[in-house]
Amino acid sequence: MVSSYFFSLAAGGLLLLRLLPAAHAQNQQQPDTTRIVYSGQLTGAYSQGGVNRTLLATTQSLTFTRGQHLGLPLNLNFAYGRQDGRLRERELLLHATPYYYQGRFRAYALGGYEQSNLRGITRRGQVGGGPGWAFYSDTLGREVSVSNLVIREQTNFLDGRTVVTARNSVRLKVAYTFRILTFGSTTFYQPSLANFGNYRFSNVSTAALKLTNALAVSFSYNYTYESQFSEGKVPGNTNLTVGFSYATKR
Repeated sequence: MVSSYFFSLAAGGLLLLRLLPAAHAQNQQQPDTTRIVYSGQLTGAYSQGGVNRTLLATTQSLTFTRGQHLGLPLNLNFAYGRQDGRLRERELLLHATPYYYQGRFRAYALGGYEQSNLRGITRRGQVGGGPGWAFYSDTLGREVSVSNLVIREQTNFLDGRTVVTARNSVRLKVAYTFRILTFGSTTFYQPSLANFGNYRFSNVSTAALKLTNALAVSFSYNYTYESQFSEGKVPGNTNLTVGFSYATKR
């Protein structure tokens, strides 16, 4: 099911290529210039009755690009949720993915840190690197790209286990803008190189309706699944939230 879902997203990304203008197939940033793009999103969900549920989530992204070859995206994701008065989500993910690009080719490095109450992860560190390919990218932020990294990670679980493994990390990224509507989706499939039965799959998709040049109403879908987790925890989780997003560039 995971593989069919991933390939469905890939087919959707390739379909978007037909909607994007060929004249802007390359990044048009000028040499010797620095571009900074910030975006932040705050979403939440609340329900009361049979199940009392509160969830707040935020995504923060800061991207530096220098000239026509260097980029540094910094990303933070945090979610906090309670259900029937008990802590459910306290999820933190930090990522830095510096890259070098020449035309459509990209070479990535990766550094990451993660905590997850849902899966009983007290601490996870990641380092890695690998190639990527941009089928399309432009200065409006529209993009269809894939990357394939090899990462080394150490995970400390709440039950006392420490797992060290190497993973293959495949990422599909799609971003599209049409007038006041924007859509973004990032999908990861990360099997262990030693045991393909040990894998992670995640997808974050966001649709936004612009209210002003910088402010938008956003709708977010977040799904995560991990085959290894602490006893008493759950391997998968799905959240649907609504809120606001803010973006600016200079």
